[in-house]
Amino acid sequence: MEGVEADGGDAVQSPLAKWKNEVSRTFRYYLDRSAPYTFHRWLGTLAAASIYILRVYYGRGFYVISYGVGTYILNLLIGFLSPKEDPELEAPDGASLPPKDNDEFRPFVRRLPEFLFWYATTKAFIVAFLMTFCSIFDVPVFWPILLCYWIFLFVLTMKRQITHMIRYKYDPFRKKKYSGSKSD
Repeated sequence: MEGVEADGGDAVQSPLAKWKNEVSRTFRYYLDRSAPYTFHRWLGTLAAASIYILRVYYGRGFYVISYGVGTYILNLLIGFLSPKEDPELEAPDGASLPPKDNDEFRPFVRRLPEFLFWYATTKAFIVAFLMTFCSIFDVPVFWPILLCYWIFLFVLTMKRQITHMIRYKYDPFRKKKYSGSKSD
């Protein structure tokens, strides 16, 4: 019924489809307006994460959900720290000459921009919080093993990422400024 054509050629939408479209448009409007307020957005995410952590702590369960959220956020973090164009893939078999100081200026472009990283992280905590209300997700598990495994995974992944950053000489945290050409 959503895409039914009327006699004039206009698509007639059901009231539910119109409402869904309006809610989606309003959500996108406020999401776009929040883009410049990085600190406040991350503060909201911290609040959502705190509420979720308190729910898990006082509920004494849902450790598998927490492990899944932690692994998902680790995956997002790797995308956030990685360059959009991987230097390993540009050069044959991973070997390339080190960049010189007088090479052309190439700014660091992330594979996963900060806004999308924030949005996915916030959604992950909200979905995980909602999942704690369904008892089917409360799988009995010995949580210290999951925590140790996640820490092990985090250390190995970060070691590999930091090695990659040092090898190809990029720093995702410090912004390089273009200084112009040095003509003598």
